[in-house]
Amino acid sequence: MKAYWIAHIDVTDPQQYSEYTRRAPAAFSLHGGRFLARGGRSQAMEGRPTPQRSVVIEFDSYEQALACYNSAEYQEACLHRQGVAKAEVIIVEGIEA
Repeated sequence: MKAYWIAHIDVTDPQQYSEYTRRAPAAFSLHGGRFLARGGRSQAMEGRPTPQRSVVIEFDSYEQALACYNSAEYQEACLHRQGVAKAEVIIVEGIEA
């Protein structure tokens, strides 16, 4: 069953954050992640104000999504996000069609 990362990010230092966006896709690729949405137009219809960036990444399984998040490659990329962005990352399992 597929799984999805849903991330909402507010960036305070775009230049430093670019190091994260340069490094993180390698971890997603290693674990079969595919971007479905990545920072395009968005509008909050309910809840908190629209974050600067919203990202959705699809994985073939919940376990792959968790393994990617916990991987050394992704955690190293996250070091470049610390202090320059506020991120909310949720991993959710999809439904069977």
